[in-house]
This record gives sequence, structure tokens and C-alpha cells, in this order.
Amino acid sequence: VIRAKISSEKVVPASDDPLDTHKMIRYEIKQIKMFKGFEKLKDVQYVYTPFDSSLCGVKLEANNKKQYLLTGQILNDGKVLIHLCNYIEPWDDLSLSQKKSLNQRYQMGCGCKITTCYMVPCSITAPNECLWTDWLIERKLYGHQAKHYACIKRSDGTCSWYRGGPPPEKEFIDISEP
Repeated sequence: VIRAKISSEKVVPASDDPLDTHKMIRYEIKQIKMFKGFEKLKDVQYVYTPFDSSLCGVKLEANNKKQYLLTGQILNDGKVLIHLCNYIEPWDDLSLSQKKSLNQRYQMGCGCKITTCYMVPCSITAPNECLWTDWLIERKLYGHQAKHYACIKRSDGTCSWYRGGPPPEKEFIDISEP
């Protein structure tokens, strides 16, 4: 899980096997911050994605100021692979709660399981589960719950959704009784 800018892109062979005709896009990135994965890889210089969108390849904008939150997998050879099933979002499209949660709050939920509710009835089956209802309520996976809440483990071992306090208002209006 990293925050990065895309410096360039290049189409490369998917493997060294000359019989393999699949292509990958190799994005050269400027890593701004790594949130998870540093125990396996200190600095990410490239991320790879399938060339074809039919193989879940991701198209990112290179050579501009746009920053992304990228999630993916570290392969055995040390390459970082990203695809459409990973959470990939322009940094500016993340909510304040998501940005703050990346630093610590999401880590508090590593012992929790998030269960997606696609249709009613649905329920949790263990105390360490959080029920994700964005799809049921809004018909999209990354809705209000994903943008503003984090599933965290409490001191008693149970998990529940947590929303940090709202940011302070920019203006205060004094209201007095007549």
C-alpha cells in the first residue's frame, strides 16, 4: 500500500519465456509514502499491470502531478503487481478519514474480518467481523462506509466500525436566544 506519482510507462514482456506473448505495462513510480509492505520491500520503483484490461490491467496517468493510492501484491521475484481487483484511487479522491486511517487506524483492524453484505438477510458469524453494507445500501463497494469508517479491533477482541470525529468547522456561528 503506497502513495505514489507515475513517472512513466513502458510496455514490456510478461516473462522471459519467448513463447509467452502476454505483455505488461511497467509503470515507473515516485514513491511518496509506503503504508504497508515495507517488511518485504523498502522502496518501490516500478509497478506492473497486465497490458489488457480484459486481464484486469489498470490504466494510470503518467507524467502529471496526479498522485495515487496503490495497493497490490509483491510477487516472489520482488515485482509489485497491480490489477483491477486492487484498491487504486487518485489520492485527491480519498476522504479525509481514509487519508488519516492509512497512517494508523486501518492497522488496528488487521485482526478483523470484513464481510460484505450483498443481499438481506446477512449477519456476522464471529465477534471479530464487521459487516460491510455499502453494496446493499448504495449499490457500490466503495461508498459512505468505506470512505468514512474503519473496522477496528477493540480491547475485548470484538471488531466494530469506527468513525473518527468530524473535522472542526471552519466557521462558528453564535446563536443566542431572543
